[in-house]
Amino acid sequence: MRVLVTGTAGFIGFHLARRLLAAGHAVAGVDSMTPYYDVALKERREEILLAQPGFSNHRLALEDSAGLDSLVAAFAPEIIVHLAAQAGVRYSLENPRAYISSNIVGSHNILESCRHHPVRHLMMASTSSVYGANTEMPFRETDKADHPLTLYAATKKASEEMAHAYSHLWKIPITMFRFFTVYGPWGRPDMALFKFVKNTIEGRPIDVYNHGQMKRDFTYIDDLVDAIVSVIACPPVEGQPVSPVDTLSPVAPHRVLNIGGGQPVGLLDYIDTIEQALGIPITRNYLEMQPGDVPSTSASPALLEALIGSRPQTPIGVGVAEFVRWYLEYYGR
Repeated sequence: MRVLVTGTAGFIGFHLARRLLAAGHAVAGVDSMTPYYDVALKERREEILLAQPGFSNHRLALEDSAGLDSLVAAFAPEIIVHLAAQAGVRYSLENPRAYISSNIVGSHNILESCRHHPVRHLMMASTSSVYGANTEMPFRETDKADHPLTLYAATKKASEEMAHAYSHLWKIPITMFRFFTVYGPWGRPDMALFKFVKNTIEGRPIDVYNHGQMKRDFTYIDDLVDAIVSVIACPPVEGQPVSPVDTLSPVAPHRVLNIGGGQPVGLLDYIDTIEQALGIPITRNYLEMQPGDVPSTSASPALLEALIGSRPQTPIGVGVAEFVRWYLEYYGR
């Protein structure tokens, strides 16, 4: 296949592109190398991808509608996986405009390109953060998600709604992924696992919010990529739901899909697992809950299992150990 992936210098896009290339597919990678976090880490990911046959990289901001449209027209992808975004819940409190520009304008330009250059399946990253103030667990895709707690979550929900409109009007098969706390090797430096490991190795305490009374449905990166690759072959077909829990739109080939294992882990247990993997005591600095944060997340994987027959299930101990191994190797510790 010919697959266009946005955000290939990012954490998830890098892993997905590497998997697709290993399977023999042609991948056009798009990334603008924004300096939200260490660009050197992004550049190293890109170097690894460029060493694999079948990969072409394109330094392009998705806000550049003409440039994006030209690339899609020239590459003629069968599949587009749109992962590029301004990430980070907390950063959206500091720099909201970046989220409007990247997550709304950029996603709109992807939709416009698919309108003019039809693809077999467009897959777009949303987030578990769209569930916002919901308290009933596990989060089901059929639950209302009308109370986002941050602008980041609001922009992702807006992308879901824009995608539905385009899918209805132009019959574009679209799957919207709601990712649940993805972690693993090559992860982002702004995420808890990276910060906890870095601080501990450097002899500094870690900040533990809500006094550790938090739970997250952690998803190991390999499980996430397995799911995305499997879903490529499952484009939504209007009028053909796959199960009673399907979110298939009644008026469009559009589906919303959780990617999470449905096995939330307590934050304190997560920290204990990191401590065991490092073999170093972790000093904890307990703090109040941060604005925009939620105490717990848990995915219902029922629809994912109906589509592909599996769910993320890598044990947290295995995933954390793999991240620690990568971190020590990459940073020469």
